[in-house]
Amino acid sequence: MGKTNPRAVARARRKMSIRKKVRGTTRRPRLCVYCSGRHIYAQIIDDQSGRTLAAVSTLSPAIRSQGQVAANVASAVKVGKAIAAQALERDIKTVVFDRNGFVYHGKVKALGDAARKGGLLF
Repeated sequence: MGKTNPRAVARARRKMSIRKKVRGTTRRPRLCVYCSGRHIYAQIIDDQSGRTLAAVSTLSPAIRSQGQVAANVASAVKVGKAIAAQALERDIKTVVFDRNGFVYHGKVKALGDAARKGGLLF
């Protein structure tokens, strides 16, 4: 049995604590954020029907065409603006923010602030 990464264990614990409280509904879906070592992903999910309503990442053609992308704050701002634009196209104005166990700092905060500036309310 190998060693367990303490940071991963702490994130999993935070994630479960958050997901107990945060639920996406049809009227107010969940904006879920994930940051890997290379990319940043954001999706808007309706948990009642189990459907993804909108999704954007640094792998999306719209983001990639804007130039160099990486898992940094600048890319997080681009993803936040793009997810807000997609949500408003689909008539989604309010969401519940699910930081997915990540600390609300750096990339996650930049994505959230950009989504707010883009017109999403949470």
